[in-house]
Amino acid sequence: MRILVVEDEKMLAENIKTGLEDENFAVDVAFNGLDAYDLAAGEEYDVILLDIMLPGMDGITLCRKLRAEKNYTPILVLTAKDTVEDIVIGLDDGADDYMVKPFSFEELLARIRSLMRRSTTKDTILKADSLELNPSSHIVKRNGKELSLTGKEYSLLEYFMRYPNQVLTREQILSHVWDYSYDSMSNIIDVLIRRLRNKIDKDFPDEKPLFRTVRGLGYKLSS
Repeated sequence: MRILVVEDEKMLAENIKTGLEDENFAVDVAFNGLDAYDLAAGEEYDVILLDIMLPGMDGITLCRKLRAEKNYTPILVLTAKDTVEDIVIGLDDGADDYMVKPFSFEELLARIRSLMRRSTTKDTILKADSLELNPSSHIVKRNGKELSLTGKEYSLLEYFMRYPNQVLTREQILSHVWDYSYDSMSNIIDVLIRRLRNKIDKDFPDEKPLFRTVRGLGYKLSS
């Protein structure tokens, strides 16, 4: 899944980016409000982490602008301001949640996952036929048997399971599972899809095949 971190404290931003990448998220970073707006308006993100005090355009203005343009990507406000008034302003202008600095990375991760669940499904466990994925524990099972997946295999599968029965194009997959700088000419998507098919479909010949290639369009995971 893909996250935009908007934070002008570069060390904090890079620490958040590193931590999220270790958890298999794709992460883009903007250090000012104007660059953040360009990214948020032009790319698809699953969550935006948004500082309030930013050069160029402050976080509240950016949040208000995105919502006015019907961009409803979940926004988690990160702020050093801890007054009730500041929190209310952020939430009233379209933010979904807030955290006051300093915060623990574990709590940040929990808040991000909560927003992602809230925006896509009410179920904690994602299911597609006999396939189950637990976003909290990162455990994946098919017909009760736990599967061993690499970090990117897991991220790709989670993306498909959050959008079951939908054809996902290569461009959509790249934009959600890899960051902005990734080489779009790489064949890594085809490689990972093949690996997932082997682990999820071919290793379970008695189960219904779930992955399908839609020629000329992309890939789909059946529920």
